[in-house]
Amino acid sequence: MTSVQLDAPVKPERYRSLDVFRGATVAGMILANNPGPWSAMFPPLQHAKWHGCTPTDWVFPFFLFAVGIALAWVWRRQQALTDSVVYVQILRRTLLLFAIGLFLNAFPFVAWTPDQQLEWKSLSNLRILGVLQRIALAYGIAAIAVRFFARNGETYRISILTALLLFGYWILCRALGAPPDPYSLEGFVGTHVDRALLGPSHLYRGEGVPFDPEGLLSTLPAVAQVFLGWWTGVTLLRSSKDESLLGKLLLVGVHWLFIASVWQLEFPLNKKIWTSTFVLHTSGLALFALCLLIYWGEISKSNGSIVGARLGNGIARVLSYPFYFFEAFGKNPLFLFVLSGLIPRGLGLIRWQIESEDGAPKWTTPLPWLYQNLFVGEGLDPRLSSLLYSLAWLGIYGMIALEMDRRKWVIKV
Repeated sequence: MTSVQLDAPVKPERYRSLDVFRGATVAGMILANNPGPWSAMFPPLQHAKWHGCTPTDWVFPFFLFAVGIALAWVWRRQQALTDSVVYVQILRRTLLLFAIGLFLNAFPFVAWTPDQQLEWKSLSNLRILGVLQRIALAYGIAAIAVRFFARNGETYRISILTALLLFGYWILCRALGAPPDPYSLEGFVGTHVDRALLGPSHLYRGEGVPFDPEGLLSTLPAVAQVFLGWWTGVTLLRSSKDESLLGKLLLVGVHWLFIASVWQLEFPLNKKIWTSTFVLHTSGLALFALCLLIYWGEISKSNGSIVGARLGNGIARVLSYPFYFFEAFGKNPLFLFVLSGLIPRGLGLIRWQIESEDGAPKWTTPLPWLYQNLFVGEGLDPRLSSLLYSLAWLGIYGMIALEMDRRKWVIKV
């Protein structure tokens, strides 16, 4: 990465594309997290089983990249504040995000027993980490580092720190991982760190064994991802909104992708252990996507709107609707993400008996019932049914986002 100086008081330009980018990532999270049955999904909507990277695997790192971009704007506003004020703000936001993540893991605090009784959930097996907890830790560490190392606007210190995190994480995994494969689930050193520090009962069990894909050690490269987003945000702050800016960013993105493509021959792309190559690969793709949004949504419009000139203003407005749809998501991203987690968990407490295919009674809850009765059809591909169900939920949260935007409601953490 190159060094960018923030030594001149330049008024930053407004980038609506940043809201769109952030909103699209949250919409992607909601789409991927709300399928019909998890067993019936099109391959691009599934996470890679271990090594590899699918489009769904891009979503979370894209959001961390967006967190870094937003950090650049916040960091600039904090320049006139004292260290104590800034560090208190960072700590408060970090703890609040982490607490919301814990709340989401624990909600709805009760569960049905096999004999159909509600009982309180035990804290002895509460998962401690998660998506929001990773966002909290990555943001908190990155924000403190930016305040400490980039006080006068020099980005080279953060660039060096980013390289050290990515390279150092690889060395840790390679040197401390268990043979024969230090990048396997049981060979990964972070698996044993999490089990030792947090306890197996407090880890995710989606892999069949205690292993957390948002583990403590793998948070280090996630911090580097926030740094890469921060560098991008600083570059946007210091540059004019034109094609030359996009050219510079695209060139940097090509470099990140090239490094990742070569490095992954030894350090595979892997979201679940958040490898350094995965950080560079997804950050490069995020940079490409952001450049496309800035050009499509802002630069081409400032040049007379190429789409509007060729197709007419009415069609242009239709083509630009996704821009406004995702922009609404981007103004309340964390609220909508948390809401998308609370609603299914809350509805899961409602249950009633229905007759199964063999005539025996069985229990069901609102969401499986809706899926089975509204989205499953004879001869319809189960994967398509699952996708339509996901899109329906995305539409519901989209209407909430648009209504909040219409009322100018912004819920900040």
